[in-house]
Amino acid sequence: MTKKDYLKDVVKHIDPTAFDARPIIKSMEDTAFQARNMARAADIYNRMLADEDCAVIMCLAGSMISAGQQKVIKTLLDCNAIDAIVATGANIVDQDFFEGLGFKHYKGSPFADDSKLRDLAIDRIYDTLIDEDELRICDDTMRQIIDEMKPGAYSSREIIREMGAYLDRKGLGKDSIVHTCYKKNVPIFVPAFSDCSAGFGFVMHQFGRKKDQMVTLDAAKDFLELTKIKLKKADTGLFMIGGGVPKNFAQDIVVAADILGKEAPMHKYAVQITVADERDGALSGSTLKEASSWGKVDTVWEQMVFCEATIALPLIASSVYHTGNWKKRSENAFGKALDSEN
Repeated sequence: MTKKDYLKDVVKHIDPTAFDARPIIKSMEDTAFQARNMARAADIYNRMLADEDCAVIMCLAGSMISAGQQKVIKTLLDCNAIDAIVATGANIVDQDFFEGLGFKHYKGSPFADDSKLRDLAIDRIYDTLIDEDELRICDDTMRQIIDEMKPGAYSSREIIREMGAYLDRKGLGKDSIVHTCYKKNVPIFVPAFSDCSAGFGFVMHQFGRKKDQMVTLDAAKDFLELTKIKLKKADTGLFMIGGGVPKNFAQDIVVAADILGKEAPMHKYAVQITVADERDGALSGSTLKEASSWGKVDTVWEQMVFCEATIALPLIASSVYHTGNWKKRSENAFGKALDSEN
């Protein structure tokens, strides 16, 4: 098989507005196990959106964009159902920004010959494929964006804003999360920003430069900026896809506010979709009730959904979209406020 033989069937993104999941979500209320949990999770998300004083933070781990979830998340952004995003670099840079540049992910198989894929410069994410040569263009585009910035230390949010501005100038990425957030002033934070194409861009940018000529990352600034959002909006809700660093980063802002001597209640609402197990003590599977012991999440409106996210996310998003609680919400534009403070 040639490279073209492998990279021919494009991954298509699910449109949650094209179907109404409310009937199936409603019927799940009277079932059991994860179906009932999913119905309660949709109800809690709807409560977040009906609460005019609540800011909604989406946490995005795993590889959701490569798996066809870009339009689901963009729809929620368009509906003002997300006020801030905390994500992995893979989702934001290697996948969303990558597609914003005009590239695609392709359907593959977990049983493919990985040695053959390596010879053809094809990267595999379970059953999806990426052209490595195109990913290198994404790396280099990140270098170009960073090269054009003034030397200094920046939060990941500020750099991702420049990525959105780049797509806007080039007339690219109309379906991109990065571009949508740029236009709507929704901040995106990537705590482990070097762990993606942005990291390769930084390596190329910093190599051979003196320190006073470099653009650098300020991870502490990320933490402070997200904490400022908590201080602006005391009531917050978390909608978490997966776990890991995005989950912990968003939960920790309650503790950070307390350390600063500011009154900030625990996250009022919290939903997490995960397949991770809690029994090994790892973060991704740790329950939201456990987070309450740390003073991070209230236990009145919290729900774990142990389900693979590409199944649960579109159903919950469709239910939320068609319920329409988002229609009375206005843009918080936290990104604009953070820019004005810098």
